[in-house]
Amino acid sequence: MPTYGYECEKCREQFEVFQRITDAALEVHEGCGGRVRRLLYPVGIVFKGAGFHVNDYGPNGRNGAAKKAETGAKSDVADKPAETKPAETKAAAAT
Repeated sequence: MPTYGYECEKCREQFEVFQRITDAALEVHEGCGGRVRRLLYPVGIVFKGAGFHVNDYGPNGRNGAAKKAETGAKSDVADKPAETKPAETKAAAAT
C-alpha cells in the first residue's frame, strides 16, 4: 500500500498514513480536528542501462565542446582546414 503524507492546516503537524489508492483522502486531523491537505513528494528517478547518456551527450553535444575547451589550442589547430594558395600563385610558379 502507498504511503501518503498529510499536513494539518490548523496545527501544521505533518504525518503519514498507509492507504489504498482507492481510499478517499483524509479531511480531518485526528489530533486537533483541523482540516488536512495531502502533500506531494518528489519522485526519485533512476536511469538504468547503457546508452542513454551516449546518445544524448555524444561528441557533437555539450561534452564534445567541453572536451575541446579542455584540450586547449592543439585541438583548435587540428580542427581548422588546411590553407590553400590561390590559383594565380600556382599558375605564376609554373611558368
